[in-house]
Amino acid sequence: MIRILLVDDQHLIRAGLRMLCDAQPDIEVVGEADNGREAVVLAARLIPDVVVMDLRMPGVDGITATSRILAERPATRVLVLTTFGDDDHLYPALSAGACGFLLKDAPPTELLDGIRRAAAGDSPFTPEVLHRLVQRAVRARAEPPRSVQGLTAREQDVLTLVAEGLSNSEIAERLHIGVTTVKTHITSLMTKTDSPNRVRLALFARGA
Repeated sequence: MIRILLVDDQHLIRAGLRMLCDAQPDIEVVGEADNGREAVVLAARLIPDVVVMDLRMPGVDGITATSRILAERPATRVLVLTTFGDDDHLYPALSAGACGFLLKDAPPTELLDGIRRAAAGDSPFTPEVLHRLVQRAVRARAEPPRSVQGLTAREQDVLTLVAEGLSNSEIAERLHIGVTTVKTHITSLMTKTDSPNRVRLALFARGA
C-alpha cells in the first residue's frame, strides 16, 4: 500500500484527488494539508511514502515545504502537481528535491502512474515538461559531451531507455531482464556518469 499525503490549498482539488486515489486498491490517502506549513507537520507525523505537492499556496509555499520535508526525512518522495509548468516553478522545485513534476491537466491515469512510479523510486514528469527540461539542458551545454568509459553494452541499452523516460519495470520488459538487474545497472550508470539521481542521468543521456 502506497501511503500518500495530499497538499493543495484548494479544497475541491484535494477532494477530487482523494476520490481518485481512494478508488485504487494500492493507494491510501493518509492525510491532507492546505498549506506548506501544515504539510511539513503532517509529513513528519504521518510518514507518507509520497507527498503530492502543490506549489502556490498561502504562507509556506510548496517549494519551501518540499525542502523542509526532505531535510527531515530524505526518503520521502515529493511529487509536484501544479498548474504552472514554467521554468520559474520547475527548476526551484527540482532544486528543493522534488522527484517528479506533473501538471494538473494531466489525465488521471498519468497522475496515478506518477504516484506509483514515485513510490518505486522513479522520476515521473509530464512529457512536455521533460522535453523542455532536456532541451534546455542540451542547449546549455557549452562543453563537448562527456565520454563514458567502461560502459557495457547492456548498460548502454539501459541508459538509452532511461533517456526515453521509461520506468524500471518498462526497461526490464523491453530488455527481458529483471527489475533488480535494471536497478543494478542504473546504480552503476549513476556512478560512472557522476549523476546524483535518475533525472540527472536522463539529462546526461539525452545531452550526450
